[in-house]
Amino acid sequence: MAPVRETISKGVVSPLRAVPKGITRPDYVGKKRAARWTGGDVHSAEAIERIRISAKIAAQALAEVGKHVVPGVTTDELDRIGHEFILDHGAYPSTLGYPGAAGRPPFPKAMCTSVNEVICHGIPDSTVVEEGDIVKVDITAYKNHMHGDNCGSFIAGEGTERSRQLVEVTHEAMMRGIKAAHPGREVNVIGRVIEKYASRFGMESVQSYTGHGVGPAFHTGLVIPHYDAAPEHADVIEPGMVFTVEPMLVDGSQANEEWNDGWTVVTKSGAWVAQFEHTIVITDSGPEVLTLP
Repeated sequence: MAPVRETISKGVVSPLRAVPKGITRPDYVGKKRAARWTGGDVHSAEAIERIRISAKIAAQALAEVGKHVVPGVTTDELDRIGHEFILDHGAYPSTLGYPGAAGRPPFPKAMCTSVNEVICHGIPDSTVVEEGDIVKVDITAYKNHMHGDNCGSFIAGEGTERSRQLVEVTHEAMMRGIKAAHPGREVNVIGRVIEKYASRFGMESVQSYTGHGVGPAFHTGLVIPHYDAAPEHADVIEPGMVFTVEPMLVDGSQANEEWNDGWTVVTKSGAWVAQFEHTIVITDSGPEVLTLP
């Protein structure tokens, strides 16, 4: 895919945006690390209904931010829109203040904005979105002590035929992975379906970052790989489980590296990436998507 711009570089990060005192913070805010979740991955009907509320807010926020992904907007402005939308709905933006690994700084914004070759965890800053860019917006809402997590890929302007295909294939791969998530199967079936579909188009599925259990904790111990990880990751899917399916597909090699900001992950080759994510719940009859606006 011929890039519209040569590469993405770090911009200037604006000061932290305020959150009213009346908005409940996740317990990890202000701490050096998030507490390990020990509550399991199968949730009660009451808990699932609370997750559903947060997931809906997150989905609505994603849709609102997506409307503003146009040439000329900064990723910081996109963050402002998402930040204010979540607060207006009485929720907290889960990524804001999320502790970094190994002493790295906490995430400073309300969402991740990952442009072109940035795989994930891009920090919103002064970067100006250009014609044809692929902007991944990953946004999570926390309300009633529950998280709802989702991500979408938006093309600024028309984009190229290949970039549009990358976005379309990634969305379809996610949906196929979700459809495979039935009770009694191992979670690794999800990644097997995703990777097989991506390979038909010469695309690779990123193995370094995965889906995860979500609910009372932003990340529970459940790991959802987006590649064929069998015989590893053999957790059996059960009704009441809530987790994300969030494949990151690369138009080339998935080999990657992290910037020295402790968050931003990019492809080594500069190959472009698309990502989609839903939070789903497993019912007796199969998966249900919760992150719908």
